[in-house]
Amino acid sequence: MRLHLKYKLPRSRSGRDSGTKLYWLLLLIVLGFAGWLWWGNRPREKPEARVASRSTNQISSNLAPHIAPVATNLIATPPPVQTSAPPATQVTARVNVPSAFAPRLPRNVYEAQLALARRGISAGSLDGAMGYQTRMAIRAFQQKERLPITGELDLPTRERLRLVEPPERPYVITTNDLTRLQPVGKDWLSKSLQKHLEYENIVELLAEAGQAHPSVVRSLNPQINWTNLAAGDVVTIPNVRSPPVRSRAAFVRIRLTDKILQAFDSGTNLLAHFPCSIARRIEKRPQGQLFVEKVALLPSYRFDPNIYPESAEARRIGRPLTIPPGPNNPVGTAWIGLNWPGYGIHGTPRPEDVGRTESHGCFRLANWNAQYLAQMVKVGTPVIVEP
Repeated sequence: MRLHLKYKLPRSRSGRDSGTKLYWLLLLIVLGFAGWLWWGNRPREKPEARVASRSTNQISSNLAPHIAPVATNLIATPPPVQTSAPPATQVTARVNVPSAFAPRLPRNVYEAQLALARRGISAGSLDGAMGYQTRMAIRAFQQKERLPITGELDLPTRERLRLVEPPERPYVITTNDLTRLQPVGKDWLSKSLQKHLEYENIVELLAEAGQAHPSVVRSLNPQINWTNLAAGDVVTIPNVRSPPVRSRAAFVRIRLTDKILQAFDSGTNLLAHFPCSIARRIEKRPQGQLFVEKVALLPSYRFDPNIYPESAEARRIGRPLTIPPGPNNPVGTAWIGLNWPGYGIHGTPRPEDVGRTESHGCFRLANWNAQYLAQMVKVGTPVIVEP
């Protein structure tokens, strides 16, 4: 009997253990199911918040060098144009919205021209065309960077021209911009009677602000009614500016055949490269070493009828005239006088024609390039003119 009880006792304990295990197993299943339901319905972070928390460097490193993040496209889209001027606080908030730009390679000729201009190497007015001036600018950049000199936008060149800022920026039209606009006289006498020779239209003003051909400004703003702009309206222009002047030019070199002007430091390092127009007549093209005699910003111009013998008006007037300053002055917004009587390096009212048309003798640059060069030279700076 005792032996029988001892035998039954273990079996009874085993049954209780099995029931206990089943109980805990069911409890775990119930708790797991409840946890799963809670996890699926928990409050979640918004997707845009997760994207914003990633650094620009993280986004950039995960992309191929020639692809920009989707957010970059938003930068180039101009804000909506308004027909009346909003309060100043609204304009500031609309223009200065923080945004990230992932550095990338230039995607086309226009962006390459822009990247070159940011480095002081100008192809003239930004126009997106792979022409002679653009190839010369690329060659100058390749030589400066010790790259193979091809004049082509090959991969090594594009990698050195990496964009670190958006290619376009918003520009807010101001009251001052609109009041500056005025027609320019069509002949020398009517120009001499004006106080200033300002921009004739807003596209001309914006083109110079963006160092671009007027057609580029129009193409960046297809929705704009150019005859109905008001102060406070926002347009898109190229985001370009010349680099800071960190050293004076030790000398300037002009190559007549190539129609280019370059400035160098004392170590013969290239500081700036610009296309330029030269004299139409060969005998009007000085050669050899000249010197800077004068530097003036926003100069007036002395019209000498003897310089324009082909002009019927010049023959009729028969006396000198003083033409007032302004971007549409015959010498533009900067004059660098040389020690050759009547000769100089200067701007022009038609910067998009620089390097394509010829002058009466002086060396023409785009207004922004003439102003930049004026900061780099001083009285006595050598100017070497080569064939």
